[in-house]
Amino acid sequence: MEITHIAGKRKESIARTTIRPGSGVIRVNSMLFDNYMPRYAREWIRQVLILSEGMVDLKKLDIDVITEGGGVMGRAEAIACSLARSLVAYTKNDDLKDIIVKYDRTLIAGDHRQTEVHKPSQSSKGPRHKKQKSYR
Repeated sequence: MEITHIAGKRKESIARTTIRPGSGVIRVNSMLFDNYMPRYAREWIRQVLILSEGMVDLKKLDIDVITEGGGVMGRAEAIACSLARSLVAYTKNDDLKDIIVKYDRTLIAGDHRQTEVHKPSQSSKGPRHKKQKSYR
């Protein structure tokens, strides 16, 4: 009996996916996947399941995802990332990894973008925001 436990990140969101042999139940934060809202976020996660359909028998696996931090879509992308990584690790299948990387590389490699640092002597509102000044 093999269990994989792998994390994925996106912005401020972190998702941890655990895959174990079971009866095909997928849960996100202890809630059935079909009840996960909003629908667009659910479809974003479902694309990983669709990509892996031919390589993995999802009806024989129990998938539990715990996510925290960030917003709705950040969480959805973190879940998709951790799900893709854990399915590749569970199956040890390079063909599945190639299919996922060909579809969207950030599902396996993560998103490389970082926030821009705030510049000195400027407002705390952002890295390019200037302090407001008055001419009168």
